[in-house]
Amino acid sequence: MNPDQRTGYVAWQIGQILASRIERALRPFQLTLAQNSALIQAILDPGVSSATAARRAAITPQSMGTAVNGLVDRGLLERRTAPGDRRTHRLHATEAGRRLAVEAGQAVDATHTEALRALTPAEQEQAHSLLLKLLASLNPSAVDDVTP
Repeated sequence: MNPDQRTGYVAWQIGQILASRIERALRPFQLTLAQNSALIQAILDPGVSSATAARRAAITPQSMGTAVNGLVDRGLLERRTAPGDRRTHRLHATEAGRRLAVEAGQAVDATHTEALRALTPAEQEQAHSLLLKLLASLNPSAVDDVTP
């Protein structure tokens, strides 16, 4: 079967292309995709654990740990221990992290707008809805706790 006839393959190609474009958009902010995801998770869900943020982003805990370390080193994210659980660190964006996330978010939004310009607004909404349905089926952690 031609790979282009497989929805998963087409979705993978689109994901790879968008990831590459978003990475380019994030470079001026010195952020990786994983760092951007960690920062967003800490803003949307203050006190989120690194493990939960990793599950939501569908990346390994080690990759998220590396991303978080870089953000902490730059003063964009803080790790705080949870009351009663000194082993679990909770992630909190700093004011500088929130400001950078807004700026980076504008660049990411522009990248999304450009990538989706081939679709009408109604088609964009429909595609988004269908992709969210697939995501909820394949990685419920990405959508069950926090809706971006």
